[in-house]
Amino acid sequence: MGYFGEDILKGFFGADGLKDYSHASKTFRSNGYELSPRYKFLFHVFFTINTGQIPSLQAAFGNDDIATIGMMVKTVQLPTYTIGVENLNQYNRKRLIQTKIDYNPVNIVFNDDQGDLIRTMWYNYYSYYYKDPSQKYDNTTNINGSIGNLQSLQNGFDYNSRDIYNNSRQVSDWGYIGEGYQDSSRITGANTNKPPFFRDIKIYGLSQKKFASYVLINPLITDFQHDTYDYSQGSGTMTHTMNIRYETVKYYSGYVGGQTPSSTVVGFADPNHYDTRRSALARPGATATVFGQGGLLDAGAGILDDLNAIAEGRGGLQNVIGAVQKAGTAFETFKGKDIASIANQEAKLGAKQILQASLPGAVRQVVNAGNGVFFPTPPKTGG
Repeated sequence: MGYFGEDILKGFFGADGLKDYSHASKTFRSNGYELSPRYKFLFHVFFTINTGQIPSLQAAFGNDDIATIGMMVKTVQLPTYTIGVENLNQYNRKRLIQTKIDYNPVNIVFNDDQGDLIRTMWYNYYSYYYKDPSQKYDNTTNINGSIGNLQSLQNGFDYNSRDIYNNSRQVSDWGYIGEGYQDSSRITGANTNKPPFFRDIKIYGLSQKKFASYVLINPLITDFQHDTYDYSQGSGTMTHTMNIRYETVKYYSGYVGGQTPSSTVVGFADPNHYDTRRSALARPGATATVFGQGGLLDAGAGILDDLNAIAEGRGGLQNVIGAVQKAGTAFETFKGKDIASIANQEAKLGAKQILQASLPGAVRQVVNAGNGVFFPTPPKTGG
């Protein structure tokens, strides 16, 4: 049995170790949080639609529409792989031999937007690879269910007729379009090149101003599912779901660009959907803190930098305006506040956090119990 206070003395005189939450802190907060896990909700997706090689898609999608498609992604699965391995015998010793790698399908779920953006994307994909949408049904406009127009039929193709034994069928072209994009007559020797609808799909994971991306090359949709309407789902929202296959995966990582994040993360921080204005809390002096970010010390340092730039001939009118703005912001933030009291509380909190991170658990409990820095502050009594 140990004596009273043994753990405390061991903490003071013994070697430092990883105890309590210090283990997690030293693991996940060290070196700029490099080992902390990424969050599932911080991601961005960009669909590279092949408008350069497919002229009809240039009219169907503008650059803003293509960038917006990624905003409608609700969930996206990252690529997975299946490695082909055979179990062989080497004089009755088991040996594993790799034979191939398979790229498994990726699942993507979209929100069903009321602007029909995702339906438009799917319909253009559908009509690019398959003939069925080009046969007009009923007397409707082309944008409602058809990209083609049978000039000889006022009301479109008669889907309700049975023409199995009809020698003069109105339409005989259905299903997958195997010919090249410009080869509408299937003439022998004509262009058979059919550019892919999607050049790639880029999936970005974002954290700490950095990105990790997965680029799916030449993806093809293997199935596409619309959602189910349901009266019992009072708070449910509609979605579209598609699975894709792809030929290979490319891996990239780097830093998200400063003024133009889209230069490294394509389609990200588009002003049409992102608020790019600097937050008022980011201005020096805008936060009611003395030592913290955006507080009084930051404001003072910023004012001195502006004044030094003017004095040294490096600055101009913008530095004068900047110094005045920082001073005015700090004045409005701290007007009527007890700066000494704020500084005292922050100093105590800072010292307490330092102790909490460095001392062993038993001493840490004493620190946590107190109102002061080291030990509880005794109540004041009247004299």
